[in-house]
Amino acid sequence: MPDATPEPSPDATPVPPSGRLPALPVTFRPGRTRAVLLAAAVGLFAAISLIALLLEQLSPGERLSFVFTAALLAGVLVLLARPKVDADETGVTVVNITTRRRLDWAQILRVNLRPGDPWVFLDLSDGTSLPVLGIQPGIARERAIADARALRALAEVRTTATGPEASP
Repeated sequence: MPDATPEPSPDATPVPPSGRLPALPVTFRPGRTRAVLLAAAVGLFAAISLIALLLEQLSPGERLSFVFTAALLAGVLVLLARPKVDADETGVTVVNITTRRRLDWAQILRVNLRPGDPWVFLDLSDGTSLPVLGIQPGIARERAIADARALRALAEVRTTATGPEASP
């Protein structure tokens, strides 16, 4: 029988369960996913390069093409391991697979991680939504939910402290 318990959502509580905000600067990244991808990149490169060296019938050009292909595939895995979110006193830097975007705290209206979402989304003051691949519930769901709550709490505190309604 399937579990009838609803999936936790950062909407439930804006502050992390510990009741305190993480110290800044802080980096959020999918650690296990990153470890798996980087290990796979090294293993793939080593295996294909070793095969290229052990196959006696290959010419030097063919061996080089094997190593080049291995490097290309490993590079793709390294790019997939790149996403992270760096938060500091002035804002957030979102690093996705091939892009990097710097945001001031005031630009972040909402941090969303709904059940079924592949990663966090930021609703921005310009009316757009920015995917944040650095917080994804794939392998470590509880960690992603805690990270989303922490980022949401930081955004709420920093936006209030630096927003137009802040007192001098």
